[in-house]
Amino acid sequence: MEIGLYSFAEMPLEGNRSANGALRMEELMEEIVLADELGLDVYAVGEHHRPDYLVSAPTVVLGAAAAKTKKIKLSTAVTVLSSEDPVRVFQQFATIDLLSHGRAEIMAGRGSFIESFPLFGYDLNDYDSLFKEKLELLMHLNKEERIKWQGEHRPAIHNSAIYPRPYQKEIPIWVAAGGTPASAVRAATLGLPLALAIIGGSLDHFVPFIDLYKNTWAKMNHVHAMQIGINIHGFLADSSQKAADEFYKPHSEVMNRIGRERGWGPSTRSQYEGMRSRHGALFVGSPQEIIDKIMYVQQIFGNTRFLMQMTVGPTPHPLVMDSIELFATKVAPVIKSSVL
Repeated sequence: MEIGLYSFAEMPLEGNRSANGALRMEELMEEIVLADELGLDVYAVGEHHRPDYLVSAPTVVLGAAAAKTKKIKLSTAVTVLSSEDPVRVFQQFATIDLLSHGRAEIMAGRGSFIESFPLFGYDLNDYDSLFKEKLELLMHLNKEERIKWQGEHRPAIHNSAIYPRPYQKEIPIWVAAGGTPASAVRAATLGLPLALAIIGGSLDHFVPFIDLYKNTWAKMNHVHAMQIGINIHGFLADSSQKAADEFYKPHSEVMNRIGRERGWGPSTRSQYEGMRSRHGALFVGSPQEIIDKIMYVQQIFGNTRFLMQMTVGPTPHPLVMDSIELFATKVAPVIKSSVL
């Protein structure tokens, strides 16, 4: 199983935004470099267009990370493909792939926020058709150097060659989903890896979603191996109580802030502790607790990748660095020796 991290590069909402942004970018680079040095497999960076998240141009960040790292795969989590131009997405990731000697990946999704749609002139009524069309075009660009293409949402491409070409034969493209059945069917039908984000509720609740992906995949007779990734929120410390206490404030702040936007009720400590239980979606605790929960996830989902987001809140950078070290040195080796 591949083990890694992802981040939205959360920003404090108070203080000097320019100074905060520069500092947070330095911290993000330190987190990626540490993950690489400690042997984690993947680091992914999200795309957002709002004040509480730093990264609106993840390919720029990943290009910088490519120059600072040696082995770790560099991905997005996610590229909001519905409001992007697939040609530019492909060119940018091909460039990252050349810089990194074949470590670039794309995690394509529709995003959990909608700010990019009006910002770039797209209609939310086209939410699904935009993603479907652009994903198919991106796959086409990935396979062929010269293409002819015509769709509904983008000007036609008339026998144009697309450059540069990546270092890899093809850039891995994952479909990111939050549990919508159509997303599982789409990814499996197209033969693409699936990355499921679980940020609340019970882990068992998502078993039918993963089963739908697996069953659809089996019907398609793809020749390449199926891949499933699970993306979650988590944090580690030397003891369970210390981890729970250190992560609670930043986690509750961000969940309450988003909750107010979406009409959710306030997050409570009892709910937080419930999500830390064995079947809960929150992976916060000691290294052994996290090992046990990852093994449970692999048992029920059969996933081939596991990514953790530690920077929720934002969580203070020194605590994140300590958590990354525990995750990479105490958890990842055990998982890799136990899961073939």
